[in-house]
Amino acid sequence: MTLIKSISGIRGTIGGKSGDNLSPEDIVKFAAAYGSWLKMKNAEKKLKVVIGRDARISGPMLSQLVQATLSGLGIDVIDLGLSTTPTVELAVPMENAQGGIILTASHNPKQWNALKLLNEKGEFISAQDGKDLLAIAESGEIEYVEVDDLGNTREDQSYIDKHIDHILNLELVDVEAIKKANLHIAVDCVNSTGGIFLPRLLKALGVAKVGELYCEPNGQFPHNPEPLKENLGEISSFVENEGADLGMVVDPDVDRLAMITETGEMFGEEYTLVAVADYILGHKKGAAVSNLSSSRALSDVCQKHGTDYHASAVGEVNVVEKMKEVGAVIGGEGNGGVIYPDSHYGRDALVGAALFLTHFAKYKNSTNGTCSGLKAEYNAYHISKNKIQLEQGMDVDGILDKIEKRYEQYPKNTIDGLKIDFDKEWVHLRKSNTEPIIRIYSESESESTANQLAERIMSDIRDIIKD
Repeated sequence: MTLIKSISGIRGTIGGKSGDNLSPEDIVKFAAAYGSWLKMKNAEKKLKVVIGRDARISGPMLSQLVQATLSGLGIDVIDLGLSTTPTVELAVPMENAQGGIILTASHNPKQWNALKLLNEKGEFISAQDGKDLLAIAESGEIEYVEVDDLGNTREDQSYIDKHIDHILNLELVDVEAIKKANLHIAVDCVNSTGGIFLPRLLKALGVAKVGELYCEPNGQFPHNPEPLKENLGEISSFVENEGADLGMVVDPDVDRLAMITETGEMFGEEYTLVAVADYILGHKKGAAVSNLSSSRALSDVCQKHGTDYHASAVGEVNVVEKMKEVGAVIGGEGNGGVIYPDSHYGRDALVGAALFLTHFAKYKNSTNGTCSGLKAEYNAYHISKNKIQLEQGMDVDGILDKIEKRYEQYPKNTIDGLKIDFDKEWVHLRKSNTEPIIRIYSESESESTANQLAERIMSDIRDIIKD
């Protein structure tokens, strides 16, 4: 069993001994620390917190514990019930709340769950705020209110409609173009809350036919819920057999979006952001941002539109920070996470779906093209993901410094580990904060050369370790 405490929240597996997993005691402990942190930031103010959960079996238990704990601190709760991460993010500022908690372990299997923590803007808390919160949790200095000051809970089921209406009102979402394209879309929502939200959104957008696979929000994930090629065999066959124009896949909390072409092939998680950015940058001036481990294809799209591309450290908080710094009009991560500031600063698969469908519909209407044809519009790259195991206590920073010196003639970025840029290739080395490994991501125009580049760097690391 596993319990992971980080600056962004707490996650772990359900079941087992207290302290070794995500136990009820730990749920209360961290909910109390979060509520206490909010009270310190908002002295003498009556507080509101929005909560929502994905469809995991353990969700109701977490929700009850979190609500009771916040009530004990005198904080009112707005409970969205079964919801999505981006929906909770939108609801926080719409409710003028001081924070939000999303009960989800994202793409992890069903035995996992987590508390993801938001600030008053509906954005993930900063690294420093996370450290402050962890310190409160470890101190155990929590003060609860008297009985007359307990917080109240209000259930609100209206945010599915509010989120969809918000998307329909975005300037660059073109419902008429989507209707005209007469689209047939198949979806796989892994039996979580995407099954409530995504089909309903697609119908509101004017999609002619929606084929549903695993849209019952019962938390019984029928396959590994991470939307990667190796987990999506059924939806790929479903798209091809149904004669759909494309397939859409979301993870359990609906912040990642992957597409399947009409042939049953992956459009590619990396290319979700690439295609959406191509559409946005064609209509709006501004920069684009992705993290250092994302595909070069986004930089190519920026060059096509004559705008700047910027890279951030890995992690949604870091992407958002860079987007604000450079005034980006689009950004995200290569895992299918689209961040569109005209909506909000958070990964949103529903916003991503609406923008992608608008882009694809206009392409289909003007060229009679297919989803695979749209994919062919972009330079093809392949990313290889590897890791190398080290012995406990090894000087990882020293190893990265020596790799940097070996390749000193090439452009490098060191804001998050070490990224080395070659002509049409790159390699990104990141050390783990929890285990003695170095993660190695490499990209090239072919899968074999991406793998070869990774092998070369791993061989260099082994040589350095021997020396």
